[in-house]
Amino acid sequence: MIFHEVNWLRAGAGKLCPQVKKAALEWYRPLKRVPCFLQKPFKYLKQLWRKIPVIVQVAESRSESCSFTDLANSANCTVQRTLSLINAFSTRVSSGQLELLAQNKLVKKIWYDREVRTVLDVASPAVQSAPLWEHDITGKGIVVAVLDTGIYEHPDLSGRIVGFKDFIKQKKKPYDDNGHGTHVAGDIGSNGSQSSFLYRGPASEASLVGIKVLDKMGSGLLSTVIEGIQWCIDNKETLGIRILNISLGSTATESYTDDPVCQAVDKAWSNGIVVCVAAGNEGPQSTTISSPGISPHVITVGAVDDKNTVALNDDQVAEFSSRGPTIDGLIKPDLLAPGVNIISLRSPCSKIDKQSKESRIATWYLALSGTSMATPVCSGVVAQMLQSDGSLTPDQVKKRLIETSKTLAGLDPNIQGAGVIDAIRATCIMAEV
Repeated sequence: MIFHEVNWLRAGAGKLCPQVKKAALEWYRPLKRVPCFLQKPFKYLKQLWRKIPVIVQVAESRSESCSFTDLANSANCTVQRTLSLINAFSTRVSSGQLELLAQNKLVKKIWYDREVRTVLDVASPAVQSAPLWEHDITGKGIVVAVLDTGIYEHPDLSGRIVGFKDFIKQKKKPYDDNGHGTHVAGDIGSNGSQSSFLYRGPASEASLVGIKVLDKMGSGLLSTVIEGIQWCIDNKETLGIRILNISLGSTATESYTDDPVCQAVDKAWSNGIVVCVAAGNEGPQSTTISSPGISPHVITVGAVDDKNTVALNDDQVAEFSSRGPTIDGLIKPDLLAPGVNIISLRSPCSKIDKQSKESRIATWYLALSGTSMATPVCSGVVAQMLQSDGSLTPDQVKKRLIETSKTLAGLDPNIQGAGVIDAIRATCIMAEV
């Protein structure tokens, strides 16, 4: 009986991502511990009332007269978020609503709107950022957008949070109820004012824009992330955004060409924004690079354990750092940055701050590990590069970083990429320092 019921699923298989197919099949499976004579009415109710979150991409040939709202109304659902960046919208659908969308000729792709999660005392010197400070290469004048859990107005960032957009609670003033985004912001641009300038990010004078797309628990939806990227592009000129840091991700389940967040970050890249993305924390297994880090265009950053020393000879790739190749067979990560026991900014009373009391350093700092920490170190170095030469395109920035990184002997590129980032070599090509 189930095979007859899901004929529409087979007919529209090309439009449905694997997660949507799997979720849809659950509507039709027999219910456990339910008598046979009650199976039909119970399944009917499940198909009617159990809804799943999806992202619906519409064909580019869609007529201007047929809006997203019209398309959603034709399937008896409602538009929750408009994602014009990838010509899509998000909604929640029952079995019947999904069937109507899958059968609509204007619908190109339907993805499951799955969950996305979050994935400096030695870190800055280890990537050779510190010597550049002596020549005033501190990221001054460069704006870095942080797509994360928000940013707490920490003293080390005083006067440098130049924009804030909250897609979770719609608050106007900067805040961070999780703490992850604040740590990331500090990895980029803490000036160390509360630590006698010890815990300082590579770009200690860069400006920051907080885009809150993850909630207090550090999680959110793909659609919210895409909307945040879209906002970043829309406000690029107004705020002067040159770099987008994405220290979050989700399991890659299909090619980057079909992945909705990859499509979004690629649009940011083509709009002149350097995008730095965390590789993920699913190592040491291979083929564990997260989305959108699987995109061949963006800079995907893995984590190195610098052993709390500036010297490179004792560095090791962090065991948790995700490895390539990607789901498309591409080499990733692109490079490494310090990501183990990174001391950065604390957001008092946030979720992480309460859960990690043992990780607090003095009053204003916190030690965390992850490719989430390595990625903003890279973003900070990029800010130094762009301060040195503002004409650089995203492709030129990536090429320069890869060409000047220092490889760790004996390691496969799918473990280390081009090696450990080197700010002096990447920036001195363009500046006499």
